[in-house]
Amino acid sequence: MPPSSQRHGADIAFLHTAAIHIDTFDALGAEIAPELKLTHVVREDLLAAAEKAGHATPGLVLKTREALLALADGGASTVVCTCSTLGAVAEAANAEAAVPILRIDRPMADLAVLLGHRIGIAACVPATVPNTEALIAESARAVARDFELETFLFDDIWTAFREGRLDDYYQGIAARIADIARRVDVLVLAQASMAPAAALCHNLPIPVLSSPRIGFEAAARLANQVKTMRRNAR
Repeated sequence: MPPSSQRHGADIAFLHTAAIHIDTFDALGAEIAPELKLTHVVREDLLAAAEKAGHATPGLVLKTREALLALADGGASTVVCTCSTLGAVAEAANAEAAVPILRIDRPMADLAVLLGHRIGIAACVPATVPNTEALIAESARAVARDFELETFLFDDIWTAFREGRLDDYYQGIAARIADIARRVDVLVLAQASMAPAAALCHNLPIPVLSSPRIGFEAAARLANQVKTMRRNAR
């Protein structure tokens, strides 16, 4: 599937599995790092394949890796995979790239393990769950933190997203969050598409973390570091 939009030589190149993320990250870029140039490639086929199989198959891993490395080879300072289902593939590809490849939810997971012992994961796509659970465990081990994990799957709400009923999607997530907030110390929204639901939750007793802003801030720092290194190498 051809990319929906692409400009070579961007500071941050995003690989998305839903076109909705373009506006989200363009807005974050304008707010947080307007000096950085962004580009986007949308591969809805990758998430569709993961949902159908229930996990990342070898063929899907190969296609995702190729897409990420193509962005890295296109001149970007940093590449970001915004699909949490494919996040582990992105980090594996990082070892092969000349520039950083970041999974959008890694910085969120690193923050979550610092904020609480009882960590909740809310997800709407079943294939995302084991990836996010493994991610939280990795982040906890990295800072020698003990943790308890509870996962909440809202897969019945995912249909609303697929049908473009975004208000129903966000409101459905927000209602579920309100019901489970007292069972954990911090709640992680596993998918970037869930982020707007957090703004609909008021007076919650816990922090609710979503990946777009936290991940973008980390990506911007990396991109500026790479740009500085390139300038100094000239």
